[in-house]
Amino acid sequence: MKYSVRFLTIALLLLAGFISRAQTSTEMTFESLEHDFGKIKEDAGPANFNFNFKNTGKIPLVISAVNASCGCTTPEWSKEPVLPGKSGFIKVSYNPLNRPGSFNKTVTVAANIPNGTLLLKIAGEVLPKTLTVAEQYPIDLGKLRMLNNNLSFVRIKNNEVKTDSLKFINLSGAPVKIGLKGVLAYLSVKVVPETVENNGTGFIVVKFDGSKVTELGFQMSRVYLTYNGEENYNFGVNVTATVEEDFSKLSQKELQNAPIIDFNERVYDFGDVTEGKKVEYTFKILNKGKSDLLIRSVKASCGCTAANPTSNVVKPGTDTDLKVVFDSNGKVGLQNKTITIISNDPNSATSILRISGTVSKAK
Repeated sequence: MKYSVRFLTIALLLLAGFISRAQTSTEMTFESLEHDFGKIKEDAGPANFNFNFKNTGKIPLVISAVNASCGCTTPEWSKEPVLPGKSGFIKVSYNPLNRPGSFNKTVTVAANIPNGTLLLKIAGEVLPKTLTVAEQYPIDLGKLRMLNNNLSFVRIKNNEVKTDSLKFINLSGAPVKIGLKGVLAYLSVKVVPETVENNGTGFIVVKFDGSKVTELGFQMSRVYLTYNGEENYNFGVNVTATVEEDFSKLSQKELQNAPIIDFNERVYDFGDVTEGKKVEYTFKILNKGKSDLLIRSVKASCGCTAANPTSNVVKPGTDTDLKVVFDSNGKVGLQNKTITIISNDPNSATSILRISGTVSKAK
């Protein structure tokens, strides 16, 4: 009997606690915890939706914070306490600008509710805006506009010819006759058509002949455009490529006996230096192959950096020094310079070394 009384007492205490908590709790009742915007236009401005709720609890409901999962989503909410039986809102705005495609985002609501937080979800699909002609051809070259005025052939063999083109449009309001200046010997460039009507399009066609390059390695040239016979060196297209030796005709025996280039290290960090100081470091170029390693070309990525090998011929099993000098004058801040080495190693014709560090302004 004593145990029965004790059990009944504990049960009554638990029930009293439950009733007490029920009388002092809040509850947010939403019409929906998710919203699908469907298809919205990228340039139509922010899409908005109100998540309306009712406080179905017994005490005032207070929202302490609302956090979105993305900076593209902005929430607003009822800042004043929501009394029992009354309604509130959480407004969610999604900005679709520059965000074409499907999206799924969440908003976390923190309030004095039993679990402390709850999650709202929004979804939809952003339809890309219609670009203007100027936006489709963002590079302004005076009387012409282009999608891109840099043409890269990446890698090309020294007996190879490659052709590519760049598209342009004339938005000047009148026909334009296009001419060319500064075309180097290894390039063949033509404009199709040479005279383009207003709102007309055309192509600058570039043929790169690797056999006409006098020095292997990275090549960069600029072809200047003239309009109606008037020269203007502000407008042009850039053409780049790394020209390498063609090893495709080497026999298996020749490949086995080929040179193998290697280095004592490929990166040198000179740490912190004061502007005006010259940084010097000597890399070792090693030949781990079975025939002479020929250094065809050594080029630095910046005129502030000089790189010169002691010898352009490295015998098997030996090495040579590659002295690199970086002049920090006028180069304040983080520096990252590269040295490109072209050799006759058929498996690694192009090698890149790097020097880096930080230059502090002189006091």
